[in-house]
Amino acid sequence: MHKWKVVVTDWEYADLRYEERVLNHELIQLVPAQCRTEEEVIAACFDADALINQYAPISRNVIERLEKCKVIARYGVGVNTVDLQAATEKGICVANVPDYCMDEVADHALALLLAWTRKVVIANQAVKSGEWDFKVTQPIARLRGKVLGLVGFGKIPQVLAEKVKPLGLRVMAYDPFAPVSLAEEKGVQLVSLNELCSSADILSVHAPLSKATEGMIGRGQLALMKRSAIVINTSRGPVIDESELIEALQTGRIAGAALDVVEQEPIPPDNPLLRMGNVILTPHVAWYSEEAAAEMRAKAAMGVADVLLHGEYPKYLVNTQVKEYVRLKESTPENRYAALI
Repeated sequence: MHKWKVVVTDWEYADLRYEERVLNHELIQLVPAQCRTEEEVIAACFDADALINQYAPISRNVIERLEKCKVIARYGVGVNTVDLQAATEKGICVANVPDYCMDEVADHALALLLAWTRKVVIANQAVKSGEWDFKVTQPIARLRGKVLGLVGFGKIPQVLAEKVKPLGLRVMAYDPFAPVSLAEEKGVQLVSLNELCSSADILSVHAPLSKATEGMIGRGQLALMKRSAIVINTSRGPVIDESELIEALQTGRIAGAALDVVEQEPIPPDNPLLRMGNVILTPHVAWYSEEAAAEMRAKAAMGVADVLLHGEYPKYLVNTQVKEYVRLKESTPENRYAALI
């Protein structure tokens, strides 16, 4: 009996129990791997029917060597590890999990916002070093009435916009793809990127990483910002030109930053951001809760099951142009695997 070979190219979890639960089928063989390079991916996956991918590179070179692959499912929202054009041309569906951590990332962005503006980290470090004096946090400005600028207005920043309403923040956003009607419904003003940067007291970055968005917050945008403004990033590090951000922080062009993501992860020990008192850093943790992790892993596996077991396009199909190259059934609206999460 032929079995579908499903390779998990790499993962950083204690086990694969959620993936195994969803793909527990007599026709599926789940093969764990820990690939780091293109060569390792090719060796493990050249004859695979499907891949579940975290960080391992799925480049054009890799995709052209895949002999049987029908679907690549990516843990999480971003698909920057996968060459979408190459996958599409080869008739490979690419799936992600766009809705597993909306609250978590919005909550983390809000936590960074409050921690920076209320100088929580500075105060904590001062008290623990024996200094009990509120003046170590000066100056602190009142939050009510300030402008939160959202770079991107997808699902996560929409959730964040709702969460900050009770704080009395005015919310503006830049997103060339967001309908004005949606922004009006959410009580958010859509503006140009330049206007957003010049108006924001807190600039929160939520744009996905792509060729179009890489470095979109750079010298020109930072030069427009208020000297009292801060930058928060919970999307992907390269969306911000890190060298320009560092210079803006060092010269006082902006007041500070709170970053969950950086250009190179883990952050190198010689990165100047590590030595800046006006910067808060967290280790790409915004996505995480126990519930979100379980949902992400199960839904990534569901994307594989949709294609292999049910002959459907994945529910969360990213490269919709692949429909020109491969014919599958449209995804059914019901969630077959809700009980497995």
